Amino acid sequence: MKILIADSMSPRAAEIFRERGLTVDERPGLAPKELAQIVGGYDGIAVRSSTKITAEVLEAASNLKVVGRAGIGVDNIDVPAATARGVVVMNTPFGNSITTAEHAIAMMLALARQIPEADASTRAGKWEKNRFMGVEVANKTLGLIGCGNIGSVVANRAQGLKMRVLAYDPFLSVDRAKEIGVERVELDELLARADFISLHTPLTDQTRNILDANALAKTKKGVRIVNCARGGLIVEDALHAALVAGQVAGAALDVFAVEPAKDSVLFGAPNLVCTPHLGAATVEAQENVALQVAEQMADYLLTGAITNSLNMPNVSAEDAPKLAPFLDLAEKLGSFAGQLTDTDIKAVSIEYEGAVAALNIKPLTQVALMGVLRPQLVSVNMVNAPVIARERGIEVAEVKHERDSDYHSMIRISVTTDQYTRSVTGTLFGGRHPRIVDIKGIEIDAAFAPHMLYITNDDKPGFIGRLGTMLGENRVNIATFHLGRDKPGGSAIALVQVDQPISPALMGQIAGVPGVVQAKVLGF
Repeated sequence: MKILIADSMSPRAAEIFRERGLTVDERPGLAPKELAQIVGGYDGIAVRSSTKITAEVLEAASNLKVVGRAGIGVDNIDVPAATARGVVVMNTPFGNSITTAEHAIAMMLALARQIPEADASTRAGKWEKNRFMGVEVANKTLGLIGCGNIGSVVANRAQGLKMRVLAYDPFLSVDRAKEIGVERVELDELLARADFISLHTPLTDQTRNILDANALAKTKKGVRIVNCARGGLIVEDALHAALVAGQVAGAALDVFAVEPAKDSVLFGAPNLVCTPHLGAATVEAQENVALQVAEQMADYLLTGAITNSLNMPNVSAEDAPKLAPFLDLAEKLGSFAGQLTDTDIKAVSIEYEGAVAALNIKPLTQVALMGVLRPQLVSVNMVNAPVIARERGIEVAEVKHERDSDYHSMIRISVTTDQYTRSVTGTLFGGRHPRIVDIKGIEIDAAFAPHMLYITNDDKPGFIGRLGTMLGENRVNIATFHLGRDKPGGSAIALVQVDQPISPALMGQIAGVPGVVQAKVLGF
């Protein structure tokens, strides 16, 4: 497999890929058109923040399986487009947490004591002690907008400086807030109470322009604002006006709406401290994120382990080999149910019993859903299957049963349409061979095969003979023949494995045999 390192990063990343047996090309600085021309030859792309993985690039990436971001933010990656194409997107959320948090604290202190301006004044031969009157941070209130990995580190450091810490974060639980010693508040309360505000949230539709003119007007007069997260969280025109008016006493920015920020509306505003996106710019952080992204991408490509993915459930390296045979079973069961479904699907239920219920079932559910949808939607994959199901209004249920199972492990998939609910159940024989053990409540024992014939019929004498004769006369050889029925004279199911494809004309003859309710060709 081939990896493209498309941005400058620690040499250790390439070394790790090669140590794991992968081929690596290091080509930082490619223009979008150049990247699109060569991307089709790669299984994975490692980037930092410069290279843009756009929908056009992904369209050309016919072999691409994973994009790894050496860092946290993925606004340079079109995650929905990657998801639609089945490309796993990973980041490294922990590699630069300390570095970015330390930069935010440094910016806050520089702002509080006007260090950059004082430094420039002193170097100019002035001695303006009375001009630079700073403020202490001790006993002040710091408001964190976002309190995840980086925000929690900032909270810890701020508490060491004897600051009170408020946090606005919809995803911050009461227990987590208590654990890290912060007070959970709503945004308006944070704006009204904080002496310092530091942003530590990703740039999303919900957070874009979170500090606009209206929000800044709600802040305590004389607040100081630090942003080492993402440009676009603050409306820069509004911040400039607030700095000029004195509503905001100072701002320290490491990020800007447009980068490189060579001509910002904020330049020239009073009490402004700026750095060129240095939050993760330490030797330690760059080494850490490069190591992590290389290990994560190699693990996924070589073992199926998924770590820090934004569009797939995580799968540990320990779980990946355990899940592999169940992934095969789930996909085949889903495909079985999907191939038998001719009308719009309303709901899909995936149930787990026995030992499989104790595993990480999220990937199994996505693979099963892919199997169900793929007969109708060729472009579906295990990454985009949940998205497509939501878009089509398909209700998906995932159920774990604690009860004893007839088998060591069982997976049951039920598909509901306007007309019926149909289920199929499977297990693994010998821990790795997928088998069907139940269809619509009728016990049956059959393997999956490339050419299969599925028939439901009335349980009447002579049917098997007529079917066998018809297949023989059309030179179709029967490999295996599996039968099941709900009761004598009731409904029966035949699963027939054959050696040759069955023509549409022959299927028409089979469907016309007296007693046949449904006849379908299946393939696995």
